[in-house]
Amino acid sequence: MNILIVGGGNMGSTYARSFLRSHIADKENMMILEKSPEKAIKLSGQDIGTVYGRPEDCIPKADLIILAVKPQDTSALFATIRPHVDAQQVFLSIMAGVKMNTIGEALGVHKIIRAMPNLPAQIGLGMTAFTSSDEVTRIELVTVQNLLNTTGKTIYVESEEEIDASTAISGSGPAYVFYFMRAMIEAAREMGFSESQAELLVTQTFRGAVELHNKSKFSCDEWIQKVASKGGTTEAALRFFNSVELHPGIKQGAGAALNRAVELGKNE
Repeated sequence: MNILIVGGGNMGSTYARSFLRSHIADKENMMILEKSPEKAIKLSGQDIGTVYGRPEDCIPKADLIILAVKPQDTSALFATIRPHVDAQQVFLSIMAGVKMNTIGEALGVHKIIRAMPNLPAQIGLGMTAFTSSDEVTRIELVTVQNLLNTTGKTIYVESEEEIDASTAISGSGPAYVFYFMRAMIEAAREMGFSESQAELLVTQTFRGAVELHNKSKFSCDEWIQKVASKGGTTEAALRFFNSVELHPGIKQGAGAALNRAVELGKNE
């Protein structure tokens, strides 16, 4: 399968490296279309496939075309590549908020997969939700899922509304984690720890907690009960979190992200 990645930014180059590292693709079948001459030169030096600057030189060769550009660049992109696409090509879009129907109408294609990855895909620990148009065959869908799996875990969802929801949870989620980590690091610093000590205390605590959860059948509530003894320090912190409504606040924040994702889809 000849793969073309349109856009050689963070996610585009992450996909290229992941596909090659997993041996699910090879350099001879990997192409990258990058309009910026400076970025194209840099990508060429990374030895992750053939880099092109003109769509007419690479799009006709591709079986799978991955759209990895910013959503605000879609109008210009579609106008540029439409003359060169074929209805039998499969398109995988990771452009936030851009609906499959929009892509289909703009390019005159029908085989479309829409995915929402997240930042940890860069280290093979990503979470990607994806869905597809009815015209995508089972074999094509499995092939794309195998490619996405090289960057972490994937789930198939039935509707684009669930893609918007995954944007609010897993797509934006790493920022929520970093937000909480930053507050804990600042608290540790105020308690007298050095910057490096505070970083280690917090990062290892997060890493250990996630691994505990992953390697057991206990729920989050059950783990909380195991840590929080009656009348102890953890209970004091949890009582305060509840008093400032942190739990519903987090859910409301995720809801705000979902609402914004829906708005972006309407304003595309």
